[in-house]
Amino acid sequence: MKARIHSFESLGAVDGPGVRFVIFMQGCSLKCKYCQNRDTWDIHGGQEYSVDEILEKILRFKNYIMPNGGVTISGGEPLLQAKFLIELFTKLKEHNIHTCIDTSGSFNITDDIKKLIDLTDLFLLDIKCINDEKCIELTGVSNRKELIFAKYLSDNNKPLWIRQVLVPGITDDEQDLLELKNLISSLKTVEKVEILPYHDLGKFKWEQLDLRYPLEGFRTAGSEDVKRAKDILGI
Repeated sequence: MKARIHSFESLGAVDGPGVRFVIFMQGCSLKCKYCQNRDTWDIHGGQEYSVDEILEKILRFKNYIMPNGGVTISGGEPLLQAKFLIELFTKLKEHNIHTCIDTSGSFNITDDIKKLIDLTDLFLLDIKCINDEKCIELTGVSNRKELIFAKYLSDNNKPLWIRQVLVPGITDDEQDLLELKNLISSLKTVEKVEILPYHDLGKFKWEQLDLRYPLEGFRTAGSEDVKRAKDILGI
């Protein structure tokens, strides 16, 4: 079995606990206006790799990522290639390597998704916006499935880190953040909440593809914006 991969990061430090080997999958089912990796959207892009080819890359770094780190699958959207990840994670478990997926969770919970969830030690769940109308405007997709996904993970005792990109004027509304706080308090397995300040460092990727950057004119989020959001969330 093969998957389409955008890129690798051998010693990542921000995508889960410890030092991580990060795999950025190709293809995405959302159309986030603030996307920093616009070149990952096309499912036919990237390069093909087999499970064994990727496992070989990971094992070269096992001494660096063990025992406190592991492997994180990001994207793009990892769950688009769930069958491949089931095979990869099965092999990683044979090597006692911690597995993590960074996902929007905007998927139906099929048998394959359930199998993958069972093999995953930690989920970094990106809550795009708790306000569904804003979420659709921001990503092109309703948040309904990701909220169901979050509850499923909680009900099945899967550790969660909740992530929210803070875009001034879009995802920083006080009432929306209070609703996000209510969601977080309803989930029993949330270990960490991260507020990720919006920046436009990925704008050049849109321009390289001859595309208009959707958030042109929106200001980036500063430390005061993040502090305000954290105060509202009580974190």
